[in-house]
Amino acid sequence: MSKQTILGRVTQLAKANINALLDQAEDPQKMLDQLIRDYTNNISEAEQAVATTIGNLRMLEADHKEDVEAASEWGDKALAASRKADELRAGGSAADADRFDNLAKVALGRQLRSEKEAKTAEPTIAAQTEVVAKLKSGLDSMRNKLTELTSKRDELVARAKTAQAQNTMMDAVKNIDVMDPTSDLNRFEDKVRREEAMALGKQELAASSLDAQFESLDDLDTSSEIEARLAALKSGRAA
Repeated sequence: MSKQTILGRVTQLAKANINALLDQAEDPQKMLDQLIRDYTNNISEAEQAVATTIGNLRMLEADHKEDVEAASEWGDKALAASRKADELRAGGSAADADRFDNLAKVALGRQLRSEKEAKTAEPTIAAQTEVVAKLKSGLDSMRNKLTELTSKRDELVARAKTAQAQNTMMDAVKNIDVMDPTSDLNRFEDKVRREEAMALGKQELAASSLDAQFESLDDLDTSSEIEARLAALKSGRAA
């Protein structure tokens, strides 16, 4: 499985224009949460695929190791059989010597087959090793991206809540400015002042009326005094 096949969907998601998606979303927080869930699920799928690729590589490496070890063992057996054949031939046992030489040939044949299988597997192992290294690096990058995305989500949510609180406060302040409750107090104060003025007017009017009464009383006393004096004058002339 190639790197593109495993990481393709996550790579496309990472390259998506997230800002445009958020601008179109009615609830950016839900959009971010869903994005994180999708990203996490894709990483999980990628991890499973990478694990399978690594497992296949380890099997190839194990088979290669077995082929290398088998080639070495068959080489040792061929050498042992060849030495035994030489020993028997030196002792005059040509038939037995030929039999061991044949065993050496069989061992050498198997050694060659094991070496060929090991050599054939080496390019595949090298290529798969490179792919696994890239996949591991890609997964690390995606995990880092997920951490950044989660951190960015928390930051944006906190900023959104702060902005909402500020907007709410500013709306409240604006409403206070438009519907100033102190204006009601001012109107009530004007009413009280008018009542107070009216009371003062009534007091002043009452005081004015009382003075007038006293002045009329003084006028009455003066008139009586005049009448008495006039009577006295007339009484004097008569006498």
